[in-house]
Amino acid sequence: MNKRAVIAMSGGVDSSVAAYLVKKQGYECIGATMKLFDNDDIGLRREHTCCSLEDVEDARSVAYRLDIPYYVFNFSDCFREQVIDRFVSAYERGCTPNPCIDCNRYLKFEKLYQRARELDCDYVVTGHYARIEQDENSGKYLLKKSADEKKDQTYMLYNLTQEQLKHTMFPLGALTKPEVREIADENGFRNAKKADSQDICFVQSGSYIDFIRQYTGRDYPGGSFVDKDGSEIGRHKGIINYTVGQRKGLGISAAQPLYVCRIDTDKNTVTLGTQSELYTDTARLGSFKLISGEELSGEIRCKARVRYHAEEQWAVDSPTEDGALIKFDEPQRAVTPGQAAVLYDGDTVLGGGVIL
Repeated sequence: MNKRAVIAMSGGVDSSVAAYLVKKQGYECIGATMKLFDNDDIGLRREHTCCSLEDVEDARSVAYRLDIPYYVFNFSDCFREQVIDRFVSAYERGCTPNPCIDCNRYLKFEKLYQRARELDCDYVVTGHYARIEQDENSGKYLLKKSADEKKDQTYMLYNLTQEQLKHTMFPLGALTKPEVREIADENGFRNAKKADSQDICFVQSGSYIDFIRQYTGRDYPGGSFVDKDGSEIGRHKGIINYTVGQRKGLGISAAQPLYVCRIDTDKNTVTLGTQSELYTDTARLGSFKLISGEELSGEIRCKARVRYHAEEQWAVDSPTEDGALIKFDEPQRAVTPGQAAVLYDGDTVLGGGVIL
């Protein structure tokens, strides 16, 4: 009996080609689109948005062409709780979240993984650019970078567990984006030239500030801009408007450019400083985990990436009571609370955590 796989089909070209490749390998495939929200409910009218009717029809069209069953699973309640609410809460706490990491963790590789098990499927398949290998000596599953460095998405996947890696496939890991589009075009997929989604899928008009105000119905009071000594140098418009490293939109006149260096929600203050004051050589991490499933028992020498697409930097990672501490070889600019720090050993992901 052929092994069964659920394919997470977003309507984009990547997941469509992933479905094609797995079907070609002889797996019994089920196409599935996760309905995460209603566009109208959050004021979205954009063309290239996850969960739109167009995306569903694109996914359904590919599934029909591949002759595989196709379903839409309504996970909107989970998405609201685990992604949107976390996103809003982070900004209200002065942090800058990455909702795609939460979506992968709680929706694709938890909720959809659970549904796959209920359907007696052996694997969840996605269109992520990443690779999974099993270490011959330890038997552990490894999460490794994709062949296309520009498209590598391992930063978004550092939360995967050994059990999830065992039952996950990333068919695009050895391909480049042009190769993926060529496969889609050769097979007549209607989304072969479809543009990649660039924005946060649930944020209307590209303005997360407008989204948060609309979603919560709350006003966020203004407060003081302060310098590093705590002296007031101006007034801000509410802390949700700012993120560490921000320069534009401050409305402050100064002899030299000023940047957001710190956000204090208790005092409702935003600390501004010069470019040099943005740098730090340490980062404290919470919710830290290693892909191996083991505990961090001592110092490890590795490279760390503190935001998506940022360059990896040499560092030493050591355990703390509530997570881990990264000590960089060279000070890093705008290490931002709420973002993830992901650790690498060459092209292998070691683990990561949320910057506190």
